[in-house]
Amino acid sequence: MPHRFEDAEQWTKVFDEPGRDAWQKPDEVVGLVAAPPGGVVADLGAGTGYFLGRLARAVGPKGKVIGLDVEPDMVRFMTERAKRDGLSSVEARVVAPDDPRLEPASVDRILVVDTWHHIGGRDRYVPLLARALRAGGALVVVDFTMESRRGPPVRHRIAPEQVVAELTAAGLTATIAAESLPDQYVVRGVRATP
Repeated sequence: MPHRFEDAEQWTKVFDEPGRDAWQKPDEVVGLVAAPPGGVVADLGAGTGYFLGRLARAVGPKGKVIGLDVEPDMVRFMTERAKRDGLSSVEARVVAPDDPRLEPASVDRILVVDTWHHIGGRDRYVPLLARALRAGGALVVVDFTMESRRGPPVRHRIAPEQVVAELTAAGLTATIAAESLPDQYVVRGVRATP
């Protein structure tokens, strides 16, 4: 589902609106990410950086958080947000729609919130994410249920079972996580430890 999010100042009114915490449950989501202290976490499709502060606290002062987005204005906004909020462990990067530009075995966790349905060519893209994970690393996908009253049109939504199949095809051990989000599901794919 291609869609542009070019104007960060406009989108922050949606992505960072105060009521989002109630349905997004960001603390629960970050808990499911289970970022290791001192680890490296990539937030793919990070937008205005809604999760960056929470992820930075999770990895601690020795960790690193990488906010990835295809929109240069979102990356500008995240960079300014990190500076304003004193998040010295946060780096924002522009990535290509077909390449997350993460080095092999470079991250412990990848979080993808409300973005999976926007990624085209997932049969080629997901292996790039899996390759970027270190051994034991996890890819956590949060997206809208088919029944949700929020999110994209139903025809653009992806069932959690399909996400499990896509992560499994990329070599990850994938499961639908137990959660209490009212409008979303969480799928977690783990890279095997040798």
